[in-house]
Amino acid sequence: MQLAVNIAVLAAIYALISCGYVLIYRVSRVLSLAHGELMMLGAYGLAATASLFSGSPPVAIAASLVLALVAGVAVYAALMRRMTGESVLAAVLATIALGILLRGAMVLIFGTQTQYPLQSLGWVNASIALGSARISAAGLALIAVTATVYGGLFLFLRATRWGIRMRAAGQNPLLAAQRGIRLHAIYALAWGLATLTGGIAGMLIACDAGIESTLVTIGLKAFPAALVGGLDSLAGALVGSLIVAAAEVLLIHFVDPLLSDVVPFFVLLAMLAVRPWGLFGTREELDRV
Repeated sequence: MQLAVNIAVLAAIYALISCGYVLIYRVSRVLSLAHGELMMLGAYGLAATASLFSGSPPVAIAASLVLALVAGVAVYAALMRRMTGESVLAAVLATIALGILLRGAMVLIFGTQTQYPLQSLGWVNASIALGSARISAAGLALIAVTATVYGGLFLFLRATRWGIRMRAAGQNPLLAAQRGIRLHAIYALAWGLATLTGGIAGMLIACDAGIESTLVTIGLKAFPAALVGGLDSLAGALVGSLIVAAAEVLLIHFVDPLLSDVVPFFVLLAMLAVRPWGLFGTREELDRV
């Protein structure tokens, strides 16, 4: 039972992060390798707002969410918009450079000591009994928030005007532009939503285990989950996260805990050998990479 709980929590973490990879790639065909750093930026944003609004946790959380959304839009406006029309490699290299810059800036600003924003908020990460297993309150929140985010994204992309525009821009940007869809606004929205979902994951991880400079590693480990499921599929990101999380937890439990950082990439290599475009991806999307 405890193994199942651990798998569910880890899968929720990977799913919440990997949907950001999918959103950006699905809409703009850019592979963002700075997503882990943007996730960590969201966690540090919560730490900052929790200290600033220590007497009002809802205000601190709302402010951190707004900061994450604005950060994603700002990244597109300041950097990625200039990559429009450039080669895919140039855009990917730009995200790598951005990630290195953000990582260094966060170390300089926040230091390397572990921070616990939950203490600043005045909340306690209680342990909850689920039959014979136990789960932290933050872990339970991770599962609930991930389900809510995915449900909201599926509804947004299928039932709202902006969501339909995002899908149209991803499928045929030239035709979408001819139909009057403002591509730059759509791309900025995609980056904002991706950074928001990644930031939420970072915030919840920070509430559960604190913020360390190695938090970015979790964002990197979520990348294989997106690829296993298929970079153009939100449902694939969810399934891929579950597969990667299950493999990681089981091998840690039955083989060696030291395998935790490499298991996701073993799963990725196995998937690339069998089905390079992912479980729910398409061959056409693979040809464009």
